[in-house]
Amino acid sequence: SSEESKPGFPNFVDMSSPSGQKPALKTPGSGQTRFQVTEVTELGPATSGERIAAGTDGTVGTTGSKVPAGGEESKGRFSVVKFVEGTEASDVAQNGDTVRSTGSHRSSASGHTNISDTHSNTYYLRTFGHNTIDAVPNIDFYRQTEGPLGEKLIRPSLSELHDELDKEPLDEDGFPIGEESTIAEEAAAKEGTKDQAKGGTVKFGWVKGVLVRCMLNIWGVMLFIRMSWIVGQAGIGLTCVIILMATVVTTITGLSTSAIATNGFVRGGGAYYLISRSLGPEFGGSIGLIFAFANAVAVAMYVVGFAETVVEMLNDVDALMTDELNDVRIVGTLTVILLLGISVAGMEWEAKAQIVLLVILLAAIFNYFIGTVIPMESKEPKGFFGYKAAIMMENMSPDFRDGETFFSMFAIFFPAATGILAGANISGDLTDPQSAIPKGTLLAILITGISYVAVTVSTGSCILRDATGDPNDTSSVGDLNCTDAACTLGYDFSICKEGGCKFGLMNDFQVMSLVSAFGPLITAGIFSATLSSALASLVSAPKVFQALCKDNIYPGLHVFAKGYGKNNEPLRGYVLTFCIGLAFILIAELNVIAPIISNFFLASYALINFSVFHASLANSPGWRPSFRYYNKWVSLAGAVLCCAVMFVVNWWAALMTNIIVLALYVYVSYKKPDVNWGSSTQALIYNQALTHSLLLTGVEDHIKNFRPQCLVMTGYPNARPALLHLVNAFTKDVGLMVCGHASRRPNFKEMSLDHARYQRWLMKNRIKAFYTPVFAEDLRHGAQYLLQATGLGRLKPNTLVMGFKNNWSDGEMKDVEMYINIIHDAFDLQHGVVLIRLQEGLDVSHIQDPGELLSSHEKKDAGMKDAVVSINMGGKDSEDGPPSQITSAQNSPLILRGTICIDVLEELEGVGTAHHRLSAKPLSLTDQRLLEASQQFKKKQGKGTVDVWWLFDDGGLALLIPYLLTNKKKWKDCKIRLFVGGKINRIDHDRRAMAALLSKFRIDFSAIYVLGDINTKPKKHNVLSFEEMIEPYKLKEDDMEQEAAEKLKAEEPWRISDNELELYKAKTNRQIRLNELLKEHSNSAKLIVMSMPLARKGAVSSALYMSWLETLSKDLPPILLVRGNQQSVLTFYS
Repeated sequence: SSEESKPGFPNFVDMSSPSGQKPALKTPGSGQTRFQVTEVTELGPATSGERIAAGTDGTVGTTGSKVPAGGEESKGRFSVVKFVEGTEASDVAQNGDTVRSTGSHRSSASGHTNISDTHSNTYYLRTFGHNTIDAVPNIDFYRQTEGPLGEKLIRPSLSELHDELDKEPLDEDGFPIGEESTIAEEAAAKEGTKDQAKGGTVKFGWVKGVLVRCMLNIWGVMLFIRMSWIVGQAGIGLTCVIILMATVVTTITGLSTSAIATNGFVRGGGAYYLISRSLGPEFGGSIGLIFAFANAVAVAMYVVGFAETVVEMLNDVDALMTDELNDVRIVGTLTVILLLGISVAGMEWEAKAQIVLLVILLAAIFNYFIGTVIPMESKEPKGFFGYKAAIMMENMSPDFRDGETFFSMFAIFFPAATGILAGANISGDLTDPQSAIPKGTLLAILITGISYVAVTVSTGSCILRDATGDPNDTSSVGDLNCTDAACTLGYDFSICKEGGCKFGLMNDFQVMSLVSAFGPLITAGIFSATLSSALASLVSAPKVFQALCKDNIYPGLHVFAKGYGKNNEPLRGYVLTFCIGLAFILIAELNVIAPIISNFFLASYALINFSVFHASLANSPGWRPSFRYYNKWVSLAGAVLCCAVMFVVNWWAALMTNIIVLALYVYVSYKKPDVNWGSSTQALIYNQALTHSLLLTGVEDHIKNFRPQCLVMTGYPNARPALLHLVNAFTKDVGLMVCGHASRRPNFKEMSLDHARYQRWLMKNRIKAFYTPVFAEDLRHGAQYLLQATGLGRLKPNTLVMGFKNNWSDGEMKDVEMYINIIHDAFDLQHGVVLIRLQEGLDVSHIQDPGELLSSHEKKDAGMKDAVVSINMGGKDSEDGPPSQITSAQNSPLILRGTICIDVLEELEGVGTAHHRLSAKPLSLTDQRLLEASQQFKKKQGKGTVDVWWLFDDGGLALLIPYLLTNKKKWKDCKIRLFVGGKINRIDHDRRAMAALLSKFRIDFSAIYVLGDINTKPKKHNVLSFEEMIEPYKLKEDDMEQEAAEKLKAEEPWRISDNELELYKAKTNRQIRLNELLKEHSNSAKLIVMSMPLARKGAVSSALYMSWLETLSKDLPPILLVRGNQQSVLTFYS
């Protein structure tokens, strides 16, 4: 019966509505997610007339009434669903096949997938026999966002499959509140809507789209007016070699083009698209621009070739309008206007025009071959005798004249073999580019190559090199002195050796017209060849240029990206190409520009070949072209051959081409466009990085190669710019820098977003560092995870860098305990430690620009109309105060929405005073000072000193850091002054010993100071200040019972016992005295680098150690407290 379902399949509900409308997956106001989740239970067949609909409240509705769904399901968040009477189970489950019903998946306007057909919630049941929102494989999930072939579907995310249900409240669209569709999804929706609205775009198959275009572009004027002359100069043998060499180059390039074109979907842009998606925007952007320009100028070349032929004909009948040069300009201008009209009319009209031109061209070629087998006596004095073995043998060997050589002949012929990318250039207008480009391009190369060889052999076998054209120049056939073919055929053209003959292969460029059955048809062939090539170039240039502009590699050119009509025609590009072509037509002197154009095309061919070699070498899993007939070494040989041919054709043009490509490459590399196409360059960099990391791991560390590899506890990288810039100054291009961030909010989605956002911020600010966030219960655990797990092989941090905790006395002491324990942990793990202190503080996150972390497309999307600032009120993960950071809206603990007015002037670049208004409130004086201080290491440091207080030998890290710093451009005007401890009676000796040591280390210094009074007692008021500072943290065990004191110490281990204070009295006095000396000697230094005092773990309390560090570094210029891991980092051995 209709109520019976197949074994193992539950009964499901009929979602159809009486009105015939398809119900949405989620009803407005319901709390369900956008994917229907139903728990499947085996129920009996539905009773007759029962029409059941799944609800969010666990009830089953029948025509307006509510009925309990039955069982525990009514209490849960899942609904029971059944088949309705009259619904065949087979409609849903057809032997387990995934037969998709119409409309089962649709991409919603926001880009999200909705499953909305009659049996949508049973869709996956057909395959697996149980209800799940997990998606079966579908091509639509793999489409890129702007894919024109079909709608992009969004597969269920990992969160939707894995996260707990009903944790987040949902908005009216069924999405968790605060979660908006991604930019990619929005783009997909827009693109899909656009494609649907356009409809009916004109697409071409491989014959009309590729074969015809390539053949028309390769067969040029060369075939009719230069081929015979090349045969006369080089002979049949060498001309065939020339054709073969050119064909080898074009065939290898054709194979490479086929390989790239079949490695994924190809969009519009031809050579530019193929190269940019393989080698990246740098090569693609440089080649794309010159390739589009070359095509635009090629229009002028072909049109002038046509105009010159027309003007010659006008001259023959004495019908010139003005003079020859101006007539060429007039005819050329009219012709290019006509061609522009055909192009703008649309690709369909242009394709029809190409077919007409092909027919004329083929007729002209056949007309020539027919003429070769119709010998006429009237043509014999002009050198044409029909096929004769004697002529063929004579013309087999070369006879170079007028200084011509084999390579000059090759240079003249090779442009006739180009044009193989004519089909690929309109890749966006092909029905199936992956199939069309290989078939059409390679077949066109084969057909044209054979036709060139046929014309070579034919002309060489029929026509003499020289002929007078005079029928009276005959000789007797029996003449025994005959040495040439003319003589054996009864003519004496020996007078031609002195020159002056106008006929034959060497002298008459129009000899093919003479041979052909109907001369004017050859002229029509010349017209067809020039106009078809001009038309192909006029279409190619705007299409390539449009694709280049769409990618926004050159920001000023984005205006040309706009397309019009159903075929997205680049009308603005057509106008630009027309203007460039017209300009060069009016110059009408193309002999200089022609070789540069040939070299531009050759540079494109070379890079296409190199792309295939590079992609194969990178061995990326994404490189798997369906076209198998390529080889990476053959492609490399093709690239080398193209480069060689460039110099053979014209060496100065080749140099100029290389310079232009290099200049554009450098420009694009410098601009760093915000694109990621998964190029083979990325794949190769990954391969090299992996290989070298493994190689490095197999080599033991050596002192000479020691580099400070710093784990910098920055929190969010832009929260502490001074910390970042200072460490970057001595690690850039020298060592590793990792920005560590320990967060206590376990939101893994946010972490991955932050990771990308802040890594991009580092790149944008040219800081060579990695951002590594971790989730941890507290800052100490986070630091432990980072210290242990950060890095790869030898690329692991060996130095921990933190900001000094300026506000330690205002916060909770457990935070101080945690901070000091992080230092102990770093020493336990054999890391060096560097603490950086600025009196103003380090954390500027509460006065940051909310837009600076967004990428260009995110800014465009947000429009900066609703900026979000989040302030984290917990300060436990801060080294110098409560951190605040910019995050996405949905994750912020405290959100201030509204218009944010930001007016940060040049000081953010390092000059003047900052004015920054949040909600129109000016900054406080403290914040202004903090902002200025945060930028101080970003700008160039003037003349001054870096004072190094190297009091304890920690292996030399305290000396290495200032040396690296002063080697940098921003710090080169600062001199190193060294301060060391010593005894009053040995000051000179100690100074000389230290100078000798620094000399062996090859470290320059301006002065060495030996501090003989380092152990003098500190001033009394400073000692009193210290005692006042530590008073709240004392244990005061003498004032209480021993048991109570021990209990308090266990609960608050940071407290300072009287015993400890007495035991370390001398060390305490030394810190106070050192601060006095620092103020005396280094108060005007640009930076102080000081040996950090060590505290024995378990013996010195956190409060006492923190008090030492506070006392030592207070009221001073920027100071670095440095302590190495007691392993040498400097050596004087070579």
